[in-house]
Amino acid sequence: MNKSQEKLVHINDHKISYLEQGEGSPVILIHGIPTSNLLWRKIMPGLARTHNVFAPDMLNYGNSDKPDDANVSIEAQSRLIVKLMDKLGLNSADVVGHDIGGGVAQLVAVNYPQRVRKLVLIDSVCFDSWPIPEFLPLQKEGAEDNMGLQEFLKMMRDFMPRGVYNKAAMADDVIDLYLAPWSTEEGKKALFRNFRRLNPEYTQAIAGELKHLPHETLILWAEHDEFQKPAYASKLRDTIPDAQLVWIKEAGHWLMEEKPEEVSRHIITFLNKK
Repeated sequence: MNKSQEKLVHINDHKISYLEQGEGSPVILIHGIPTSNLLWRKIMPGLARTHNVFAPDMLNYGNSDKPDDANVSIEAQSRLIVKLMDKLGLNSADVVGHDIGGGVAQLVAVNYPQRVRKLVLIDSVCFDSWPIPEFLPLQKEGAEDNMGLQEFLKMMRDFMPRGVYNKAAMADDVIDLYLAPWSTEEGKKALFRNFRRLNPEYTQAIAGELKHLPHETLILWAEHDEFQKPAYASKLRDTIPDAQLVWIKEAGHWLMEEKPEEVSRHIITFLNKK
């Protein structure tokens, strides 16, 4: 099986980077904050045995462009995902989202229901579950001006291990992987722009629409997620009509780092089920 390949496409005059691997029915994997499409690096190989898998870096993340003035809200990112599908010639796809990527996936499902086949939400923002308290001070205008680059990187290095149950899963090399796009002054400013666009109004606005979703939906949730509380998993399951909830034990928010085989197995079983 071929390894994933990084490719580029231009949307709204911005360069969007994405990974592609495999052949078959299409699947789109949407990361959250402050990660990138590398969040899926342990998930893609298994999925790619039976699917054509696409994992974009959202605008202002990873290797995609980081413009100073672009709208990077989850609502804008959802429209970008649909435009990416248009560029790739995908009429519809299975859509998988983690963290704010799950919010993006919900917006695509609500506003473009015909573009989604099946929906997978993994420790997803929803309703009023976000932004997490740790990010609130970082949303203030000019917050990045009061924080030097090394202070910022230390803050992020201290933050990342809180998203795993088994701290060994967020070793220094993994943290390096995720912090690389933010490890310059320009990258720091880009992440602060993303922090400022974390707004629950978008998930609150569609809360009433979730009960009308026609899509078969899988909700995967880590039992020890400190950032997206487990109570929201049950609320999502009870709101979306055709939803099932699977708990991942001994894992935290970045469960793709801790339990990649288990997460892959659940996604593959769900997507391949007739």
